[in-house]
Amino acid sequence: MEQIGLERLTGLIAFARAASLGSYTAAARALSVSPSAVSKSVQRLEQHFGLRLFSRTTRSLTLTPEGRDLLERAQRLLREAEDIEQAVVAARAEPAGTIKVTAPLPVGVHILAPALPAFRARYPKVNVDLRLGDQYVDLIAEGVDIAIRAGDPGDSRLISRHLAPHRLCTFASPDYLRRRGEPRHPDELQAHECVNFRYQSTGQEARWPFQTGKSVLEIAPDAPITIDVSDAVAAVLVAGGGIGLSATYIAAPYMKRGELVPVMYEFAHARFPLTALWPESRRGNPNVKAFVAFLAEIFPSPAPWDQHIEAVARARKLDRGR
Repeated sequence: MEQIGLERLTGLIAFARAASLGSYTAAARALSVSPSAVSKSVQRLEQHFGLRLFSRTTRSLTLTPEGRDLLERAQRLLREAEDIEQAVVAARAEPAGTIKVTAPLPVGVHILAPALPAFRARYPKVNVDLRLGDQYVDLIAEGVDIAIRAGDPGDSRLISRHLAPHRLCTFASPDYLRRRGEPRHPDELQAHECVNFRYQSTGQEARWPFQTGKSVLEIAPDAPITIDVSDAVAAVLVAGGGIGLSATYIAAPYMKRGELVPVMYEFAHARFPLTALWPESRRGNPNVKAFVAFLAEIFPSPAPWDQHIEAVARARKLDRGR
């Protein structure tokens, strides 16, 4: 019986990733190789089997009937390989190797990235591959070890752990409030310049939630400026461009520098939590266990950024009452 060669295994891995993710580019990103390398591996696999595995268009890859049959078999093979790798890794007492982490851009910029040097100092044998963006990735298909997400995890195949509230509040610069006055209720926003955020994943503009007792009031502000990067929204606010909605962990560093202050903090709303997720297959992985424990340290309860903003809001309220 002919033994399977390394090139054919590489082709099966490239094929399975491309089929699961829908493109050579996505597969290349997951495998940390070039799209052309993925394409060539799949082409060699097709030549070896004498089959067309994909019907290709300029926009997407569609599996042929033969490709669908091979994908099911290839995925079984890859799951077995994954189980072998995780068993070997779990047998290792010391965290080592590479851990792949994905998170929304602002969480990565404001919380994760500043903490990574401390993690590396504690675990010098672990390399961190951090991928930031708004798009949800399939952790299992892309070989990601841990994801941090805002909102409903939505995948029963994953283990989850609550990290912190995703608290939303309106902010403005002290200069803007001196010039235009400060609203006391969300209904007064119509008399102000607003800066809104557009979600890159959906293209939709954010609706602003305000906690009013036990209910939530949602407002679609009339905003002359709309931006799809949260720190760019903050930059406009710092420059005196108006009032904008921001997660508290994004606004906190600007507040510490005196560039932003909370507006109508008593209406701040925790829409959904920040959550850490990882595949069941990574449960015993030393790298994942170490990183999850580290996340518990950098997302303490109560969150320090929420405490700071609440303290500033309380001090400003006292000043107004004098």
